[in-house]
Amino acid sequence: MSHSVQVGARHTLGSGFGAVLRWRMRGAMAAGAGALLTTVAIAGCGGAAPVSHRSTGGAASLVRVAKVAVNGSPETVLTNSAGRTLYYNTQDRATKVTCTGGCASLWPALTTSASTVSAPSGVGGNLTVFDGPDGHQVEYNGHPLYTYSGDTGPDQSTGEGVGGIWFVATPSLAGTSGASASPSSSGGYAY
Repeated sequence: MSHSVQVGARHTLGSGFGAVLRWRMRGAMAAGAGALLTTVAIAGCGGAAPVSHRSTGGAASLVRVAKVAVNGSPETVLTNSAGRTLYYNTQDRATKVTCTGGCASLWPALTTSASTVSAPSGVGGNLTVFDGPDGHQVEYNGHPLYTYSGDTGPDQSTGEGVGGIWFVATPSLAGTSGASASPSSSGGYAY
């Protein structure tokens, strides 16, 4: 008795062991092609810059420092413990958040249950915690910190320059003096 394996409406692979082998090879080739396409797609996103993470003192450190490609150039930035780039909004003031409601779903605040946070080693700025609209929000040198929902994983900086008000938080980010912060670069996207 012979058996045929149907693939779709048109393709018959034959019968017996040969059909199973051809079926498995076809699946392996499809999986390999999918992996190649994924690799090409990731490489095409500009993520080819070298990346390094430095912990801020413990495995559960809230803020870290990493080298991330920003506008195509490697830059040292602040990240959360999962390696996601941290941003600041130039319209915020120290302890005054302007991103609420729908904005906050695109730009989640960096929050903590702790009342204090220590800065990463080698970073001269101050990390502080204040009571924001989403809980205990973390700020760096007076700038409330956020992640960006458009960054789908670590080591991305797609939020840089969005709306002309969102910028990557770097260790050299100057403190606020109550006035609007000056960005380190410019952009022309809207959120």
